[in-house]
Amino acid sequence: MSHIDVQHVSFALPDGRPLLADVSFRIPEGATAALVGANGAGKTTLLRLIAGDIAPMEGSIACGGSMSFMRQFIGHMTDGSVRDLLLSVGPERLRQACEAVDACELALMDSDEVDTQMAYAHALADYADAGGYEAQVRWDEVTMAALGLPYEQVRWRPVGTLSGGEQKRLVLEYLLRGPDDVLLLDEPDNYLDVPAKEWLEEQLRSTPKTVLLISHDRELLDRAASHVVGLELGAAGSTAWVHGGSFGSFQQARSERFARLEELRRRWDEEHARLRALVQALKVKATYNDGMASRYQAAQTRLQKFQEAGPPIAVPREQRVRMRLTGGRTAKRAIVLEQLALDGLTKPVDQVVWFGERVAVLGPNGSGKSHLLRLLAGGGTDPEPEHLPVGEARVEPVRHAGIARLGSRVRPGWFAQTHARPDLAGRTLLEILHRGDGHRAGMGREQASGVLSRYELTPAAEQRFETLSGGQQARLQILLLELSGATLLLLDEPTDNLDLASAEALEAGLAAFEGTVLAVTHDRWFTRGFDRYWVFRLDGSVVETDEPVWSSW
Repeated sequence: MSHIDVQHVSFALPDGRPLLADVSFRIPEGATAALVGANGAGKTTLLRLIAGDIAPMEGSIACGGSMSFMRQFIGHMTDGSVRDLLLSVGPERLRQACEAVDACELALMDSDEVDTQMAYAHALADYADAGGYEAQVRWDEVTMAALGLPYEQVRWRPVGTLSGGEQKRLVLEYLLRGPDDVLLLDEPDNYLDVPAKEWLEEQLRSTPKTVLLISHDRELLDRAASHVVGLELGAAGSTAWVHGGSFGSFQQARSERFARLEELRRRWDEEHARLRALVQALKVKATYNDGMASRYQAAQTRLQKFQEAGPPIAVPREQRVRMRLTGGRTAKRAIVLEQLALDGLTKPVDQVVWFGERVAVLGPNGSGKSHLLRLLAGGGTDPEPEHLPVGEARVEPVRHAGIARLGSRVRPGWFAQTHARPDLAGRTLLEILHRGDGHRAGMGREQASGVLSRYELTPAAEQRFETLSGGQQARLQILLLELSGATLLLLDEPTDNLDLASAEALEAGLAAFEGTVLAVTHDRWFTRGFDRYWVFRLDGSVVETDEPVWSSW
């Protein structure tokens, strides 16, 4: 019987800060549960605890059946082959057996002595016992489903040549077809285009496996999750509660829960004040009336037991991210594309983006969407000095024909999907803000702490950029865009790693932004706030549509 049972689990960070406090919940057999909460609340750490990567400081975790864990790094692997990627999410025994076979095959290239051949025979036998040949059959099904090619043709293909979406699809196909009863999926939808997300939603709705997943895609959560586990921020660490319904009703249930907790705390405070007042009154009476001494003692005992029982669960701290994207006036024509063709990706296209418009760039992975943003982030074709990108991030050139031109006073600010920012690596958040750059003034510690607080980044102020969670890195990138004075925001999948509160704050910030926005996204919820939609098709054409188009590419 597959299930996940977490009871009274607590965990602290290496620096002693509490992360999880008395977390308890149970995911029943066959349920698909979403784990939601603020960035930094401990969602990934909780999955690692359940997977056994790390041990809880208190509490217990029990899982029925065998388990597979899809970690966050899937989607941006650059080393190894397709086989290495599939092995990385397979059983440890199978990985060891494959390593032994590889070692013996290398040895046979240098020597064919009997001992070497015998070792090879033993390695093959161990490989068979570990389920290697059955795995190869499954891998063939997986590569055909994800890449349209048999395993033998792609097994040695460098994994770095696959897109992030292809890496994710390969691993998801393997896990969903595999024998394990429990799946832990850490942001499985990142890098997936919308048809792939819709496929994943259908798989999650129909699988008999027990699934616990982390996702920031509100549409996917609404369509696929049967239960929602909420991690709530608290001074002593995050706590958890379970909503036994869909994500669509989660926010209302959460608000009602907060209201109940506030009411319980109000009643507890009132009763506490009443008992203290009673004890004080009886104490005064007992000083001149010996008959009141027993009543005074009984009231003291009652107050003591009441205080020892403690107050009800505290109302969790709500995350309040406030993004103040300002922008500024520019020429009416913010972006002009004249017969622009991205080499090997798109056919020539003519388009104009007017000041203040919000344009969503849609289409399948690998169709050139991110290349277009990178071209514009570098200032376009033959950029003027005023069109050079804000910040210190180096923008790789994009080969193209035709012209991409930015209007007067248009200053591009680029949000990179991969969060690859070598210019920020090795520096703490306070150091980044203190130093400034060519477009952004430096600031003192007090001012820096103030802006970090608006983005809920104060606890990470002394952390280096590369040690932040994906969501924290995303929020810092948006903060730097806010401070840079960019008038054109080029956002490449900005909501992929943002928690729900941060995604809503970004939507509010964009609504107030005086400037132009061009965003590549597969977030169906996020696109509701856009004016225009450009669709990159598989045949290389780029067309404009009145509504978002997620298929027929």
